[in-house]
Amino acid sequence: MDEDRRTRIEANAAAVRRRIAAAASAAGRDPHEVSLLLAVKTQPAEDILAALRAGAHLLGHNRAQELAATGPALAVPGVPAHEMHFIGHLQGNKVNQVLRWATCVQTVDSLRLAQRLDQAVARAAGSAGADAAAGVGTTAADGGGTPVLDVFVQVNTSGEPTKAGTHPDEAPELTAAVGALPHLRLRGFMTVGAHSDDDGVVRESYERLAALRGQVLASGAPGTAGATELSMGMSGDLEIAVAAGATMVRVGTAVFGARPTPEAAGA
Repeated sequence: MDEDRRTRIEANAAAVRRRIAAAASAAGRDPHEVSLLLAVKTQPAEDILAALRAGAHLLGHNRAQELAATGPALAVPGVPAHEMHFIGHLQGNKVNQVLRWATCVQTVDSLRLAQRLDQAVARAAGSAGADAAAGVGTTAADGGGTPVLDVFVQVNTSGEPTKAGTHPDEAPELTAAVGALPHLRLRGFMTVGAHSDDDGVVRESYERLAALRGQVLASGAPGTAGATELSMGMSGDLEIAVAAGATMVRVGTAVFGARPTPEAAGA
């Protein structure tokens, strides 16, 4: 990587952190309540490493094949400690590939997917072998030593048919079911904001997720007490998301620049 690009990534990441801090302060919140997750879709391993060395510690991949392609370069000794989240639509046949590298899946939108993840973690726990010894893999452990995978429930709060996620009315039931699975640890909720030029419409989609979190936490359902995270907001609307209660914003373009078109990438 050339020095100019590394410098731009570092400067851009710092600028986004300032935006988050300013948005939190404007909303009367502590800036430390909001984490920055770098969405690294299409980014080469060297750019991701530059971001990690600039202080990033949360990363998110949208595509299983890209996660697998960059995973080895991020698992070698000397790479700064970090969490790798999967933030894209997860097909059932990609579960094992994703679990090889991800520490959290933010896009659980059905009980069927949750059950597949739970079963995959259970299977992997019995054959962790050298990967676990090297610190590579997906699972932590709960207080009783049971291997667990961190997950978020994805909710389609905008109602747009092009967006993934469970319906808000169905989310409490799904959340309770996910919380009951022994190998999943529910950390919170994720959504993609409404695609609208009206800031009020966008904010409403985020406030709906915050209200859902409150409803679930108040329910007292087993396994849901730790579901406090709200992963929402991206490069263009992070200020709106922070004002609505986001605890994690997912930013890619504002740090790495515009993604190449398929033609430019040679696809």
